[in-house]
Amino acid sequence: MKNVLYIVIAVMLLLCLADMPYGYFQLVRFVAMASFAYISYDSFKSEKEGIGFTFAALAILFQPFFKIALGRVMWNVVDVVVAIGLICLVATSVKKNVK
Repeated sequence: MKNVLYIVIAVMLLLCLADMPYGYFQLVRFVAMASFAYISYDSFKSEKEGIGFTFAALAILFQPFFKIALGRVMWNVVDVVVAIGLICLVATSVKKNVK
């Protein structure tokens, strides 16, 4: 289930590189914040504090209420880096399940 969530968020973040309406970026920020907060909570519950803190920081970064002004180019870099990180998490999860 988490892998599907990771993939969906990664695709949404990569779509931010395209010329999308402003409402899409707001949707991505809200969905990312909620998803990262859930993943953080689940990670702390599973006693994986390192990843829990990482996703808590991402939830704060992407929260839509008090916007962090990074500029379009910097947000594109953040979106790509986070998307790649999420895809790597899926790849390592799949690799662990195959063994």
